[in-house]
Amino acid sequence: MNLKCPNLFFITLIALVALAGCERAQRGIIDGVPSDTDMDGTLTGMQSNPVRLVWFIDDPTDKIVLLIDDPEDKDASVAKMLQAPELVRIRFYDNLDPDMRPHRLIEFDFKSFLDAMTYLNRPEIAAIFEIVLNLETQVTTYTFIQDVDYTYAKEEGDWQIKHVFLIDYVPGGKQVHLAYAKELSTVLIPPTQLKATAAYDNYYGESPHRLVELEFATQEDADAYYALEEVRQVVAAGPENRAGNWSEVLHKFVLRSDYISK
Repeated sequence: MNLKCPNLFFITLIALVALAGCERAQRGIIDGVPSDTDMDGTLTGMQSNPVRLVWFIDDPTDKIVLLIDDPEDKDASVAKMLQAPELVRIRFYDNLDPDMRPHRLIEFDFKSFLDAMTYLNRPEIAAIFEIVLNLETQVTTYTFIQDVDYTYAKEEGDWQIKHVFLIDYVPGGKQVHLAYAKELSTVLIPPTQLKATAAYDNYYGESPHRLVELEFATQEDADAYYALEEVRQVVAAGPENRAGNWSEVLHKFVLRSDYISK
């Protein structure tokens, strides 16, 4: 399995796989926590914001799908085994274009960074992750903290289509992007075709610096959204407004399975 490890979260994960359930593993969690702490060691600004662990997977032979998301036995699937009290939700997505990479997207949602680390310290979770790591696939993983100021859910639902923008900034580019996003939110959010949008910052400040998601009930709704004149104008004006301050890559996915931890 080829692994890309763009942040310390995955390094911590690998350590937990090797040391799950022992004292060294618990110390590894503490060592993996970023230095954004108060004098008493309490995390600042981390406990209240949701965390999303994202896996982008190149899996042309469906090894991970067959392991984690077995369509023949949902009740006994590894996806069910991955659920624990700290985990809010797991979502599995397929690329809308089967010839495009990444082939899959898996999202693990937690209420806080501490919940995420507690989850990964569970021996049964570490054992499953170890199996996944041994598959001959390529997994790129990122850890994001939700930016609640740029997150809107008009309706609750299991929306089938997700557009994922991965954004990178040049120095000073984030504020330009946020100002631009705030200015255009009155145009991009109201259309009925858009069901929800969420924004996340990379927990470690690495690339990609930001993840923005747009969710639609159907592909037809997504197509109709981008065909709206006001949206088309925003898309057309994008390069001029970026002016080198940020770059973005778009991936399009369709929901495969949705597991809510109970």
